[in-house]
Amino acid sequence: MINFIIALQALKVNKLRSALTMLGIIIGVAAVIVMIAVGSGAQLRVKEQIAGLGSNLMILWPGSATTAGVRGGSGTAQTLVEEDAWAIMSEIPEIQVAAPTQRGSGQIVWGNTNWLAAIVGATPEYFEARDWNLVSGRIFEVGEISSAGKVAIIGQTVARELFGESDPVDQIIRVRGVPFTVIGLLEKKGQSLMGQDQDDIVIIPLSTARNKIFGALQGRIGRVSSIFVKARAEANMKDAEDKVRELLRQRHRLGPNTPDDFSLRNLTEILQAQEAASRVMAILLAAVASVSLLVGGIGIMNIMLVSVTERTREIGLRMAVGARSKDILQQFLVEAITLSTIGGVLGILLGALGTWLVAELAEWRVNLSVFSIILAVGFSAIIGIFFGYYPAKKAAAMQPIQALRYE
Repeated sequence: MINFIIALQALKVNKLRSALTMLGIIIGVAAVIVMIAVGSGAQLRVKEQIAGLGSNLMILWPGSATTAGVRGGSGTAQTLVEEDAWAIMSEIPEIQVAAPTQRGSGQIVWGNTNWLAAIVGATPEYFEARDWNLVSGRIFEVGEISSAGKVAIIGQTVARELFGESDPVDQIIRVRGVPFTVIGLLEKKGQSLMGQDQDDIVIIPLSTARNKIFGALQGRIGRVSSIFVKARAEANMKDAEDKVRELLRQRHRLGPNTPDDFSLRNLTEILQAQEAASRVMAILLAAVASVSLLVGGIGIMNIMLVSVTERTREIGLRMAVGARSKDILQQFLVEAITLSTIGGVLGILLGALGTWLVAELAEWRVNLSVFSIILAVGFSAIIGIFFGYYPAKKAAAMQPIQALRYE
């Protein structure tokens, strides 16, 4: 405690020099905190996207068709049928659920309010595949699926735009001019990987979409525009993907040399790659910011060496009246640690302010964690010990007579 008081008194003698020395540590700690917050925020954003899409999820799309030598994009061939989904779910043990869907868009009207939204024809399995729960209401019943019931489940964006703060359940809306009863409100999902609003959606029974809204795709009954496939939690996604592909090739009677007439995308692999990339980015950002701490530590060493030189006679006097080399070592080491610790505390305040500015002005997702604060301050203390030890050791190694004679 005495050494700490002496250290504060020594730092007060040259306030400007001490402040400039601490500036390197302050900037370093603040930079580490801000960079870790930005990197951690990016990781959280990816995890939210994973949760928003659904875990262990694969999506099947129809293949491409060729007309007059021109090959169309994915989905132009319309090769997937509803029975493909039921076969995948029943014949592959690794698959938990498969949900056929038919997708389009249209005008949604309630009273004198209207809104253009995505319209998805789906079965109850769709909500399980997407890990999408309801805030209120219920999902489709078996009778509503078989009889093409005019019922709808809407997303948060549609509910906000049409109903405001009112409860949408049991209200009558018109989907492409057809009246539907709202039976459920979905929980918020947020944006997809492509930046699309997943909550801007109206989900109706697949049979209703086919019979009363979109019609049969290309005049073929049973055709669907996509199939959402959810693997079991314990399943190996790669094995499940291979088995789905093999089953569909058998069902579509494709030869060994015939390319797939469908497109299969494993979203889990894409999201895991994104998460790994964001994790590497967070580490790189923290490493770059740590260079500032290293520079600050070099500044502390430089100033402490100057301080030892300036206070050579003081060191000689203290040794002459009984101070041991250990006492001199502790004195200068505590001074270096005090410099870095005070700089670390001020750096926390600057880092918190910088994190808030990044979130507000740049509108980036950030995550200020206690871990990043402890890491930055702990690193600054280590910097003080490491770079303060050499000047302190140099001061402790002085001979009293030579120190007293120093001019």
